Amino acid sequence: MNADNAILLAICIPVVTAAGIQLAGRISDNLREAVTLTGAAALAWVVWGMLPGLIAGDRPGLVLSELLPGVEIAFEVEPLGMLFAALASGLWIINSIYSIGYMRGNGEQKQTRFYTCFALALAATMGIAFAGNLFTLFLCYEVLTLSTYPLVSHKGDEATVRSARVYLGILLSTSIGLLLPAIIWTYHVAGTGDFTVGGILEGKISGADVGLLLALFVFGVGKAAVMPVHRWLPAAMVAPTPVSALLHAVAVVKAGVFTVTKIIVYIFGVDFLFATPSSGWLVYVAAFTIISASLVALRQQNLKRLLAYSTVAQLSYVVMAAAVLKPLAEIGAAIHMVAHAFGKITLFFAA
Repeated sequence: MNADNAILLAICIPVVTAAGIQLAGRISDNLREAVTLTGAAALAWVVWGMLPGLIAGDRPGLVLSELLPGVEIAFEVEPLGMLFAALASGLWIINSIYSIGYMRGNGEQKQTRFYTCFALALAATMGIAFAGNLFTLFLCYEVLTLSTYPLVSHKGDEATVRSARVYLGILLSTSIGLLLPAIIWTYHVAGTGDFTVGGILEGKISGADVGLLLALFVFGVGKAAVMPVHRWLPAAMVAPTPVSALLHAVAVVKAGVFTVTKIIVYIFGVDFLFATPSSGWLVYVAAFTIISASLVALRQQNLKRLLAYSTVAQLSYVVMAAAVLKPLAEIGAAIHMVAHAFGKITLFFAA
């Protein structure tokens, strides 16, 4: 299969699966769940099928459209994104199998909507993983937020809807109020938002502006849950357990720390940030988040809230590793994303 077509397929398969789930849900539950599992398996087959070419050094890309000069909807396969995509696509199969038993066993309502939104969330996740520039990443990031809101508010009672609004409000306000200005600033000073090895900002921005731009990115990516932008995560624990697993292991929080790591590596550049003193604050903010969230987790009586605050701490381990600004530390950040994903999805399934 052509690698460029594989990128498009990886994004389209979950969308087609979502449409199939809607149609199959009108016929029978068994057919709906068969479509879910088939879509999950097909996505994993396509994504994992790109691995040999990536290992051989291929970096396939795809430009869908150019909205403005230099502002494109574009996708590209690179190692960090491939790791995230392979992780999410593989865990979708596991989560789908668990979801079938959970949703049926608990007699949950609106199961067709649940599986549909889950598939759309995976489409957005693939878009984030393979985004070739900041604009494309932002679009997919927002789609992921919107597609997971119905999952968080699934139970539909007043308390659940109130918590889901906290989830939606924090993630949208941070992305629009902080992340979007950071992206606009980057395009303005660099003339591009393409993810480039070594970064694109060296020589274009300096001094305190580097630290300020980094802060806009880090706190604008609310899904990374760096304090104080973390309250959405415990609030989202009103969701069914498979959704909690999606939030913590498969897509949402991993999209957050993946985005922060990718921006450090491909937008700022590790060497550029290391040579700029105004960026040093991130290590300390991440360390504060680790300690504070761990202490709060120890005080929790509700198991899901305990796991939520544990996730807040674990995410900042990834952020802190990326902020160390050394090649081995960036590799450590990527490895911890994988380790945390498998560990946390198992804990939520057990919970």
